[in-house]
Amino acid sequence: MKHQDTADVVIIGAGAAGAAFAWRLSGMGLNIVCLEQGYWVKSEASPSQDENWELALQTRFHPNPNIRKAPSDYPVDTVNSDIEPANYNAVGGSTIRWGAHFPRLHPSDFKVATLDGVGCDWPISYSDLEPYYDLNDQMMGVCGLAGDPANPPRTPRPFPPLPLCTGTTRLQTAFDQLGWHWWPSDAAIQTQDSDSRQACNFCGPCGLGCPRKARASVDITYWPLAIKQGVTLKTGCTVLQVNTNSKGTRAESVHYIDASGEHKMLVANTIVLAASGMGTPRLLLASLTNKMGSNSSDRLSEIGRNLMLHPTAIVSGVFSQSLKTYQGPFACSLFSQEFYETDLRRGFVRGCQLQALRSQGPLGTALGGYMSRLPWGTDHHERFTHGFNHTVSITVTSEDLPEPSNFIDLAVGDTDSRGMVIPRMHYKVGENTQKILHFGIAKATELLRAAGAHNVNVNPLSRQAGFHFMGTARMGNDEDKSVVSAEGRCHAINNILVIDGSVFPSAGAVNPTSTLQAFALRCADALLDTLIPTTNDRLLRHGS
Repeated sequence: MKHQDTADVVIIGAGAAGAAFAWRLSGMGLNIVCLEQGYWVKSEASPSQDENWELALQTRFHPNPNIRKAPSDYPVDTVNSDIEPANYNAVGGSTIRWGAHFPRLHPSDFKVATLDGVGCDWPISYSDLEPYYDLNDQMMGVCGLAGDPANPPRTPRPFPPLPLCTGTTRLQTAFDQLGWHWWPSDAAIQTQDSDSRQACNFCGPCGLGCPRKARASVDITYWPLAIKQGVTLKTGCTVLQVNTNSKGTRAESVHYIDASGEHKMLVANTIVLAASGMGTPRLLLASLTNKMGSNSSDRLSEIGRNLMLHPTAIVSGVFSQSLKTYQGPFACSLFSQEFYETDLRRGFVRGCQLQALRSQGPLGTALGGYMSRLPWGTDHHERFTHGFNHTVSITVTSEDLPEPSNFIDLAVGDTDSRGMVIPRMHYKVGENTQKILHFGIAKATELLRAAGAHNVNVNPLSRQAGFHFMGTARMGNDEDKSVVSAEGRCHAINNILVIDGSVFPSAGAVNPTSTLQAFALRCADALLDTLIPTTNDRLLRHGS
């Protein structure tokens, strides 16, 4: 291999975690290089402005890479999985293709083994991440309302919450009638103009990107600042392997293919994996297993294990009047954590979140949206008229438990177009999770009936909802039951760091992005303290 470069730190993956980590390290005199398989996606060119935006959702912007089949995607074997993957390779990662719901984990999520006898406790607490949660909220531009009684106190949100529409206002009234908790959602969406971003105009197709840059993605938040402060970001680069020394005790370089197809080597003192809870174990398995000494191999046996997703049911209510639920961000108006914590009287541990979901556009409605597909025939238009703009839905987001039988491995002998072995998902919805979903569906149905729905439709499991990959390189103090430390360092090879959702010992019942970014920021400070010791308060770096 002819071409070889060097760096102090190489980061693999330019998504939510990699971007936050890169920014936190930047401006400190370090040579930092990030390798990203995808490319820049221009916000101004978002298909949300096109008349055929809903067609884009079903094709080139579909969440499933096996359907989307973009040049930067890699295929995933899902023959043995109840749920399909939803991820995106680009500068910004899956924040290019997301709804921007931005909750935090609860303090209880960090100690599920102690409280409920399931899974593993985190080696860190909510309070360890709290200052980084706050910093990340500022960086991403979060809207919301402080004071939620279901969560610890937090600083005032940078922007006021998104307004409710007619449909979500009816849900608010129903929550109040039932005496259940509800609160305006924290969302990485600006509701007021700033210097570089415009306020949300409630156009609707947030998952396709935002030409106003109201909806945050890390290509417009963290990356411009990180690059300005000296980070090198290389796109179109597929990392094939992390190379170790002959004893398998230290990582020395990464082997990658650049955008022109040339094989290159990048030598680095620290190698940071931020390739998602699927991409990271894929690379670790391809690089390290069967190449280590016996002691290290034992400590690598947990890689890929304990895959957790957020199995989701969708319960849709049909109303007689127009609800204007096609307006505004589709999943960021309000939520309820009434059933989030364990109550053993329900017959399971942990719980779920109920979250308002606005309706589909015309094409989505005709194709069934969150309900069943509208039949073709003489009454199609009438059925469409009764459905379009007359529905509001509730997503039941269940906490998933870590189970060794759910895992990521490699489809040995089956490679992608770059010669990299493709990953396989082995995932079945567990018994406890099934009970949570069944319970949540019943509560969502009760809520929609209270809100005035004359018909309720249930999708008991959204198959295309594998958005959150967690647990496949989990952190812990016990090196026999975890892959990395509380600072993200790989137990077997301590100059490899993992900073994405792979490290989660438990899943909670909320979206993981704000937590994994807070963790990445914390890991960056821990690394800086070893590379550049300083007496300054770590949260004052970069003037933050």
